[in-house]
Amino acid sequence: MRATRLVSLLLLLQLRGQLTAAELAEHFEVSVRTIHRDVESLGAAGVPVEALRGPAGGYRLAGGYRTKLTGLTAAEAEALFVAPAPAAELGLGGVLANARLKVLSALPPELQERASRAERYFHLDTRGWFRAEDTVPHLPTIAAATWQGRRLSGRYREGSRVVQRTLDPLGLVLKGGAWYLVAHRSVGMRVYRVSRFASVRVREEGFERPEGFDLASYWDEWSRSFEAARPHVEVTVRASELVRRFLPGELPGEDGVYVVGFENLEEAFRELLKFGPDAEVLEPVELRARVAAAAAEVAALYGA
Repeated sequence: MRATRLVSLLLLLQLRGQLTAAELAEHFEVSVRTIHRDVESLGAAGVPVEALRGPAGGYRLAGGYRTKLTGLTAAEAEALFVAPAPAAELGLGGVLANARLKVLSALPPELQERASRAERYFHLDTRGWFRAEDTVPHLPTIAAATWQGRRLSGRYREGSRVVQRTLDPLGLVLKGGAWYLVAHRSVGMRVYRVSRFASVRVREEGFERPEGFDLASYWDEWSRSFEAARPHVEVTVRASELVRRFLPGELPGEDGVYVVGFENLEEAFRELLKFGPDAEVLEPVELRARVAAAAAEVAALYGA
């Protein structure tokens, strides 16, 4: 709707400072002529939008003009307060709380109620079931270095070794309850699990971010390559309805029989054994035999 676009255009100019008509048209997927008309409408409504001529020109808000969040819809207000980001782990818990309080105070009374109700009714838990939580004591320091654009020195656990690394931290990603650092070092781009850092130190020198680097795009490409390169085995399991809810990578099945993907047979053995008689391995044969042998050992132990 045009009214929504006008509010979004105003907030975008307030956020970005100055944009050309072509940039605004591309952002909103409309014509440049439509942007000119929208700017005229904002001016008629009393919003001081300046048009700067020349190669470095564009549109901007005059005199440091700011607007309150009166353009926020009920649905947007609810979404904003449903599930805050895990800012506490990043060392930003207090900052987030203050920011949300300011946003809430700027909303009309009816939207305040909608936002507060959404926070009471919905909660986001990013942790996976049956997984030990990552311990990330160095996450706030890494986050600060990333935000400030400063180089990091750290000791990192690679298997049984602890290695020294000097990194340019480019971004942090929360995936399945675990934090990952995307960083650049002398040998190229790398991804590090934050919980494996034994120590970190923020260095005095800064660094230049790679031109055109986009964190979301890089993570999407890297994670796809990582998943494709991982060893993978498929296990056919007869499982109860309760167990089925916790099976990773489950494929559709019938009569309680499902095909489940695991990284390797060792992982499959450990994961399925804990469900006891509620999960029966049918294939592969070697995994079924191993589970049966383990069950026999447990029965003999308790029988004695």
